[in-house]
Amino acid sequence: MFDKLDFILEKYEELAMKVSDPDVINDQPSWQKYIKEMGEMEPIVNKYKEYKKAKEGIADAREMLEAGDEELKELAKMELSELEDKLPQMEEELKILLLPKDPNDEKNVILEIRAGTGGEEAALFAQDLLRMYLRYAERRGWKTEIMDMNDTGIGGVKEAIVLIKGKGAYSRLKYESGTHRVQRVPETESSGRIHTSAATVAVLPEVDDVEVEIDPNDVRVDVYRSSGNGGQCVNTTDSAVRLTHIPTGLVVTCQDEKSQIKNKEKAFKVLRSRLYDLKLKEQNDEISAERRSQVGSGDRSERIRTYNFPQGRVTDHRIGLTIYKLDSFLDGEIDEVVDGLITSDQAEKMKNF
Repeated sequence: MFDKLDFILEKYEELAMKVSDPDVINDQPSWQKYIKEMGEMEPIVNKYKEYKKAKEGIADAREMLEAGDEELKELAKMELSELEDKLPQMEEELKILLLPKDPNDEKNVILEIRAGTGGEEAALFAQDLLRMYLRYAERRGWKTEIMDMNDTGIGGVKEAIVLIKGKGAYSRLKYESGTHRVQRVPETESSGRIHTSAATVAVLPEVDDVEVEIDPNDVRVDVYRSSGNGGQCVNTTDSAVRLTHIPTGLVVTCQDEKSQIKNKEKAFKVLRSRLYDLKLKEQNDEISAERRSQVGSGDRSERIRTYNFPQGRVTDHRIGLTIYKLDSFLDGEIDEVVDGLITSDQAEKMKNF
């Protein structure tokens, strides 16, 4: 581990010299590339420098202990104890910083929510999840854009696709992929029986044209009249767009905008992300199997998380964490669970470090 850290520190110092070179400064593309590389290394470099300083402090304190001055010895003992307590934690932090980074972590997110088993109650729950993620994005200062929504007309959502833009959006939301289960008494239930419904969430990284090239000949484009809410203009023009990717059979619809051109742009953005997701699956069968098991079919029995209204609790089954803050959780305060999932993921990776 320390050989790797020394290599990173040496590389960082080389880059620092390069970015101050007038020739490199005049070559803006190269300068920006080096600055980006330094930015990626900086957290590791800073932590390693802190670690090295602590090691030096321990060596100095031990030297002082060998000196004859009793007052200095007492100070050295205190400093040595403090630094030796810090060292294991710093080593753990360095290991985490050295773990392989998910290349998609800093990307924007295309979030897809679909009502699963449970009819209208599942659609109402899908609407609750949509609001939860929109509130979470708002809390973190991320921007959101509804790309497509198929509502039920009475407050529920059959399907919604949202673009979420912000630093680290994918790194935190990627753990939300899977089947979410709700247990509550529907408003229409006169006997007060608890019903179980489900909705599925898929989190895809947004990708650009360079990462996924789409041959126009592989896509069938259909336009049709929009349905659902959206104002007179939406319903009286052929503004809705349906894309069918012939080689894979993927179908994307978008009807949220009044403009056919804008709907087409949005639909291609979603299609590109879905194709990128397929590409990742093909590259790694293990990841593919894991994602399929997470997302599931929307069946009640498959779930990553349960939202129990009578008990006011949320349980994430992957890490066995239960919190009794259902109202605030559905209002977008989901960091406690997300942090737990990140910590669990890091611990799993550390086993193979």
